[in-house]
Amino acid sequence: MTSTKTRVDKIATVVVPVSDQDRAIEFYVEALGFEKRIDVPFGNGYRWVEVAPGDAVTTIALAPPPEGAPTGKRETGISLHTDDIDAYHAELKANGVDVDPEVSRMGDPVPPLFWLRDPEGNTLMVVG
Repeated sequence: MTSTKTRVDKIATVVVPVSDQDRAIEFYVEALGFEKRIDVPFGNGYRWVEVAPGDAVTTIALAPPPEGAPTGKRETGISLHTDDIDAYHAELKANGVDVDPEVSRMGDPVPPLFWLRDPEGNTLMVVG
């Protein structure tokens, strides 16, 4: 098999299914400190909402799930990075965000990390 370079140049958006977009926006913007980048109507009565931290290129779309699909209580596969994991963990915990009790430190090459859950139970990892 011949190896070819991909034409993909970035990961643009990852989708987190949510049943209540307004509650999700409040959490990601107010509790996590993200920016709301896009909030526009689309399709038959739907909204397309994207949030992201600071200068991030990749966004998180907070979108209703496909009809009949469940929301919440799922591992998103999203990993967020912070330069000060202990301070961010303490800040989120003090603000009532559902985070692991402590930052896990497993040693090299695994970075210090903890998990947080949004109001729908979607899980995101934070690494330092």
